[in-house]
Amino acid sequence: MKVLIADTMSPRAAEILRERGLTVDERPGLAPKELAKIVGGYDGMAVRSSTKITAEVLDAATNLKVVGRAGIGVDNIDVPAATARGVVVMNTPFGNSITTAEHAIAMMLALARQIPEADQSTRAGKWEKNRFMGVEVANKSLGQIGCGNIGSVVANRAQGLKMRVLAYDPFLSADRAKEIGVERVELDDLLARADFISLHTPLTDQTRNILDAKALAKTKKGVRVINCARGGLIVEEALHAALVAGHVAGAALDVFAAEPAKDSPLFKLPNVVATPHLGASTTEAQENVAIQVAEQMADFLLLGAVTNALNMASVSAEDAPKLRPYMRLAEQLGGFAGQITDSGLKSVRIEFQGHVASLNTRPLTAVVLEGLLSPLMSSVNMVNAPVVARERGIEIVESTNERAGDYTSLVRITVESEGRTRTVAGTLFANQKPRVVEIDGIALEAELGPHMLFLINEDKPGFIGNLGTLLGNARVNIATFHLGRNRAGGDAIALIEVDEGVPEAVIEQLRRLALVKQAMPLRFPGMVRTARAA
Repeated sequence: MKVLIADTMSPRAAEILRERGLTVDERPGLAPKELAKIVGGYDGMAVRSSTKITAEVLDAATNLKVVGRAGIGVDNIDVPAATARGVVVMNTPFGNSITTAEHAIAMMLALARQIPEADQSTRAGKWEKNRFMGVEVANKSLGQIGCGNIGSVVANRAQGLKMRVLAYDPFLSADRAKEIGVERVELDDLLARADFISLHTPLTDQTRNILDAKALAKTKKGVRVINCARGGLIVEEALHAALVAGHVAGAALDVFAAEPAKDSPLFKLPNVVATPHLGASTTEAQENVAIQVAEQMADFLLLGAVTNALNMASVSAEDAPKLRPYMRLAEQLGGFAGQITDSGLKSVRIEFQGHVASLNTRPLTAVVLEGLLSPLMSSVNMVNAPVVARERGIEIVESTNERAGDYTSLVRITVESEGRTRTVAGTLFANQKPRVVEIDGIALEAELGPHMLFLINEDKPGFIGNLGTLLGNARVNIATFHLGRNRAGGDAIALIEVDEGVPEAVIEQLRRLALVKQAMPLRFPGMVRTARAA
């Protein structure tokens, strides 16, 4: 497998990928059009913030499976387009947490003591000691908008400076707030009480322009604002007006709405400290994120492990081998259900019983949906299948029950379509071999092969003989034959593996055979035939 490193990063990233047996090309600085010309030959791509992974680049990335971002923000990656094309997008949220948090604290202290402006004045030969009257941070309130990985480190450092920390974060639980020693508040409360406001949230539709003119008007007069998170969280025109009016005493900004920021009105104000997006710019942080992204990408490409993905459920390297046989089972059951469903899907219920319920079932659900939707549409995989299902209004219900029944583990899929409701269930034999054990409530045990025939018929004497004669006359060789029925004289199911695809003319003969209610071929092209007695 081949990986492209498309931005300049620590040499350790390429070293780790090569040590794991991957082929690596380093091509930093490519424009999107140049990148689109070569990206089709790569399975993975590692980037920082410079390379733009656009929808056009992704359209050309015919073999691409994963994009790894050495850092937190993914503003340069079209994540919805990647998801639609089945490409996993990973970031490294922990590699630069300390570095970015330290920069926020440094910016706050520089702002409080007017250090940059005092430095320039002193270098100019002035000695304006009385001009630069700062403020202490001790016993002041720091209001944090966002309190995740970086925010919690900032809170810890601020507490070391004897600050009170207020946190607005809809995802911050009461227990977590207590653990890190912050006071959970609503946004308006934070704005009204904070002496310093620091932002530590990603840029989303909910957080964009969170500090606008209306919000800034609610702040305490003399507040100081620090943003080392993302440009676009603050309306810069509103902040400029508040600084000029004196309502906001100062601002320290490492990020801007448009970057590189070379001509901002904010730069002309003496009470603004500005740095060129240096939050993650330390030797340690760049080494950490390079190592982390390389390890994550190698684990995904070689082991199927998914870590810090933004558009797919996580699967640890430890769990991947445990999940692998269940992934095969989920794929087969989903594919089976998708092929026997002949009208519009309304809902899918996926039940995990026994040992499998104790595992991470989210990837299994994604694989079931991939198998279910693949017969109906192209370009579906486990990354985009959940999104595709939701876009089409298909209700997805997942349930787990660790109590085992007749089997140590059981996965059951119930598909409701416009025409009818159908079920298929399966298990693992010897914890490795997938088996179908139930179809529409009828018990049977069958191992699926590349080519299968599925029949529903009335349970009457002579049917099996007639079926065998028809297939024999058509020169269709039977590999395995599995039967089940709901009751004597009721409905029966035949699930037959054959050596090769059955011609449509033979399928039509099967459908016209006496007692047959349904006959259809099933294909599982990813499966490899094993030797069986015919």
